[in-house]
Amino acid sequence: MELFDNFKIILASQSPRRRELLKGLGLDFEVMPLHVDEDYPSGLKGKEIAIYLSALKARSFRFGDNCGNCLVITADTIVWKDNEILSKPKDHADAVRILKTLSGAMHEVITGVSLRTNNKTTTFHSTTKVFFKELTMKEIEYYIQNFQPFDKAGAYGIQEWIGHIGIEKIEGSYFNVVGLPVQRLYVEMSRFCS
Repeated sequence: MELFDNFKIILASQSPRRRELLKGLGLDFEVMPLHVDEDYPSGLKGKEIAIYLSALKARSFRFGDNCGNCLVITADTIVWKDNEILSKPKDHADAVRILKTLSGAMHEVITGVSLRTNNKTTTFHSTTKVFFKELTMKEIEYYIQNFQPFDKAGAYGIQEWIGHIGIEKIEGSYFNVVGLPVQRLYVEMSRFCS
């Protein structure tokens, strides 16, 4: 895309899913993962947490000498239900607990995204409502056993088996649930770079 030709685009994320989604926009970019302590003030709720963490990551990026024209993309995705974050599961039992919590209910997947150059930064968020059917213990156990969702917020990947059999509907961006709201990202990047 000509609009972004003047920029060296950097995805500051370790997520292989975000890498794949950004590739889908047809952009040339480099991956430079950041290691940031993801603590946030205790008073924050929902989208405020995702926005705060994304902006924290953006501020943590160090521009080197050869990065005068860098456009850095950072993101943070949370699963939010009943006023609490459902993080990546600590172990098998925690994954079972989280999936039982999601079963037969609606939750929100919220991604905060930041765009940063040497002289400006913008942050936005995208929220998708996800509705799960009632999951049986057999389905929960099968999924955890076969897909090991320990690296995923909310203990599931919508693009995996459990998404196919368990999600009745979503309201909002599907790609946001995978990890990056690419349509909104494209719109925001176009605005940011013009």
